[in-house]
Amino acid sequence: MISTTVRGASKPWLLLLPLVLFLSAFFLVPLVQVAMMSVTEPEPGFGNYAHLAGDALYLQVFLNTFLTALGVAVCCLLLGYPLAYLMAQSSPRVAALLMLLVTMSFWTSFLVRTYAWMVLLGNNGPVTALLALLGWDPAPHLLFTRFSSTLAMVHILIPYMVMSLYSVMKRIDPALLRAAESLGAKPWAVFRQVYLPLSAPGMVNGATLVFMICLGFYVTPVLLGSPQEQMVAGLIGTQIEEFLDFGQASAMAMVLLASTLVVLTVYHRRFGLDRLWG
Repeated sequence: MISTTVRGASKPWLLLLPLVLFLSAFFLVPLVQVAMMSVTEPEPGFGNYAHLAGDALYLQVFLNTFLTALGVAVCCLLLGYPLAYLMAQSSPRVAALLMLLVTMSFWTSFLVRTYAWMVLLGNNGPVTALLALLGWDPAPHLLFTRFSSTLAMVHILIPYMVMSLYSVMKRIDPALLRAAESLGAKPWAVFRQVYLPLSAPGMVNGATLVFMICLGFYVTPVLLGSPQEQMVAGLIGTQIEEFLDFGQASAMAMVLLASTLVVLTVYHRRFGLDRLWG
């Protein structure tokens, strides 16, 4: 009887065994190797971390990365909030159509979308031609700037913001808005004092997701961004591909991972990770 109970209790853990093995082999083991290289290459010690803390170049790259990630999150919020609000206030059929249009970008890889922006923002692209047609002569150089990389990352990451906002907005009880109106509140006051606070969890969820994903972006900033304004992921690639400096690259990767964990910890203490996806 006891053995049967023990076997029954162990079955749920057996179902998790393939996932645990997969994560251990393809995530935990490589992560441990990167952590070991950060303190053993080219020689044992914390010299790589000391170099990071004392070199103005690396500090500037980290600052650029965090500022870019913050800017992308803010832009996604400003652009995604009206769209999510429209979806939440529309009929189910219209909302489903808008959601389909938003999520269609997931069907195309980051690389393809990045190359599309290279064509659009190039010197002979349609954006430059339109600016010249409007009388902007000479047309500004848009490609390989922070503007171009930020614009492309906003385009890539805005679906995360919209879905986070929509999942929260859809659960807002319309009776609360009608109650505020019945008490004499104007439409703007209803939105500012009732709807906006109730949708704040979606804003926080979306901004956190976009910010964390943007911290580790590699392809888009490397192909579209300015070499003078690199992000951490691009600099890690440069350290490995051009200088074979695995120790310094591993140290930067670990600092970037620690920064992401700090953001997750702050979010978890305030809201709980179970609410991150709405």
